[in-house]
Amino acid sequence: MNPQNETALVTDQLDWPKLEGWLRTHLSELDGELDGDMEVVQFTGGHASLTYCVSFGDQELVVRRPPFGEIPRGAHDMAREHRVLSGLNPVFDRAPKALGFCADESVIGAPFLVVERRTGVVVRGQIPDSLGRFPDVERRLSAALIDALAELHAVDPGEAGLERLGRPEGFLDRQLAGWHDRWQHAAPEPMPVFDAVHARLVGARPGRSQTSLVHNDFKFDNAMFAADEPDRVTSIFDWDMATLGDPLVDLGTLLSYWKDPDDAIERSPTVDLDMTGFATRAEVIERYAAAGRCVDHIDWYEAFATWKLAVVLQQLFNRFAAGDTEDDRLGRLGQHVLPLAEHAHDMLAAG
Repeated sequence: MNPQNETALVTDQLDWPKLEGWLRTHLSELDGELDGDMEVVQFTGGHASLTYCVSFGDQELVVRRPPFGEIPRGAHDMAREHRVLSGLNPVFDRAPKALGFCADESVIGAPFLVVERRTGVVVRGQIPDSLGRFPDVERRLSAALIDALAELHAVDPGEAGLERLGRPEGFLDRQLAGWHDRWQHAAPEPMPVFDAVHARLVGARPGRSQTSLVHNDFKFDNAMFAADEPDRVTSIFDWDMATLGDPLVDLGTLLSYWKDPDDAIERSPTVDLDMTGFATRAEVIERYAAAGRCVDHIDWYEAFATWKLAVVLQQLFNRFAAGDTEDDRLGRLGQHVLPLAEHAHDMLAAG
């Protein structure tokens, strides 16, 4: 599911004997037996759920569970991710195949998901050498990612058995209220600009537009390309917040992470990718619209996503501050919270 070159020795330890026992008992019908000793490495690219490559000889599996510490309501929902992938994989081949789900927290301390292992490359800190040799690779990668998002939004939820995944009516209202509530729990001290942005977002909220499956965290490093193919996304991961709702929330999220050369702030502090030569944000919107998708009020959705990103960074920083992780990358995220909230405020004021 994630690229091999983003694995490392395990830093977040689980009860490996219990996990091994569960896997051997519940995944006995896999193609290829779970032969030999179990070996584990940890995927290191992401910042949220704990994700491991678990291997038995040549058989590799991906195991995902929520991070340690306090979990925000609705986040890291492994049961939801299992449900989404079970329905989506047969009709959308960029969704990995779900192999199992365990709700019993006595096994490894939290519910967990088992997914097929897909290999490939993720465009994160730099373009991998295997893709960098292609001409105009930055724009080709940009186009492929935007096209994958448009194709996801074109999936019929009923065909995937996911027509009851969420409640489209009132979706944006619940998003605004939910993320504001997360901030109240995560904020170390009052931040007036954050509440001011929330008030502006509520006052300018667009009316209901289209309804589709929404990934809810769509960005470059949640996508995978084949090592020698820059023109098509082969896998998308981290579906634990997927729902039915307004597809422009996904486009807004993608734009909030997307860097233009003249940006005044660090828009995406969790990703060090130099996006010189990639499509601009305006071109992202244009290509998505060319697929027949609505882009009305997209500035509002980008501001909402930027405000939401500030919450996410605060939550990640809090995990580090509380000692729930040894990932020191999270310790550098707190300094970006206020600038992102102020940037969201400026975008709304300009609109």
